[in-house]
Amino acid sequence: MQSYYTYLYIYVCILTIPTLFKYYLSLSSHYHWWLKSPLNLAKMVVSSLLVVFLLIQVTINGAIFGVDGLRMDYYIMSCPFAENMVRNTVNRALNSDPTLAAALLRMHFHDCFIQGCDGSILIDSTKDNTAEKDSPANLSLRGYEIIDSAKNQIENQCPGVVSCADIVAMAARDAILWAGGPIYDIPKGRKDGRRSKIEDTINLPAPFFNSSELIRIFGQHGFNVQEMVALSGAHTLGVARCSSFKNRLSKFDSTNDVDPTLDSNFAKTLSGTCSAGDNVEVAFDSTRNFFDNVYYNALQRKAGVLTSDQTLFTSAATRGLVNGYAMNQAMFFLDFMPAMIKMGLLDVKEGSKGEVRVDCRKIN
Repeated sequence: MQSYYTYLYIYVCILTIPTLFKYYLSLSSHYHWWLKSPLNLAKMVVSSLLVVFLLIQVTINGAIFGVDGLRMDYYIMSCPFAENMVRNTVNRALNSDPTLAAALLRMHFHDCFIQGCDGSILIDSTKDNTAEKDSPANLSLRGYEIIDSAKNQIENQCPGVVSCADIVAMAARDAILWAGGPIYDIPKGRKDGRRSKIEDTINLPAPFFNSSELIRIFGQHGFNVQEMVALSGAHTLGVARCSSFKNRLSKFDSTNDVDPTLDSNFAKTLSGTCSAGDNVEVAFDSTRNFFDNVYYNALQRKAGVLTSDQTLFTSAATRGLVNGYAMNQAMFFLDFMPAMIKMGLLDVKEGSKGEVRVDCRKIN
């Protein structure tokens, strides 16, 4: 058994290190200015080595999550350039519109938390069925055209091989990298689901959830408190609409007009911004297009936009993690990576339980 794990370690390293090197080349072309700093380069190298060991553990423990059919090199023979095509498509789109990084990450989360990571978020509604994407919780999702573009390119090269679910997962990973986040690889081999119904979106966390409710709903998917707080850091990218938090700004409860967990000056700023309407967007933090730990700094200042954000600092059960991530971005990245990989393995379809859609927007 010991020799088995030794060979497995060597095997995963052989598979992973070239992939990380390719990511480095991709990153260097986009963030050449960032890599000029020896400290930043050292951070990237260290994080890459940590990812190697992380992926080894994911490989060894794959059966724990019931996804032993997934592999890092799943398409190495059947469609070897699939990941490059996804990455290039994502990079082109984000170079044109940086806000799409948050959109792709959010799409992956919403896909996985509803019936698992099966690409069901991509399916269009029909006259006989209202799909997930038309739920009120998903109407603001964007980036579908990026997935379509990547899928079309891949189908031209490798028809019927690469699932839409895998493309969504790869696109989210590549968006995080593009925005300056950590480098990590993911297992591939998900199959696309054949179900997408609006009623299933009830499983999504709501913006008004407190920490206890977040711990409960993430716990139902197998996440512990640390993983939940780390995944919440995805809000370092993107925006929220005023309709999602306007309840905090007036007539909050019988005692307080404004949510007392919200900084008073920040509350005034939000009120002024939201006076223009419910669809006005407010960034989660001051670096909305950069993947960093500034989100947690905002929570410390009582400047979390959503109730589900600020509750992480208000609650004693999660405050220590917020403080840790606010102080140490490397710690945040290190905890975020395995949590994201784990999320990407939620209730995946394997074998005959799913399919590889020809068109991501409709079932075969």
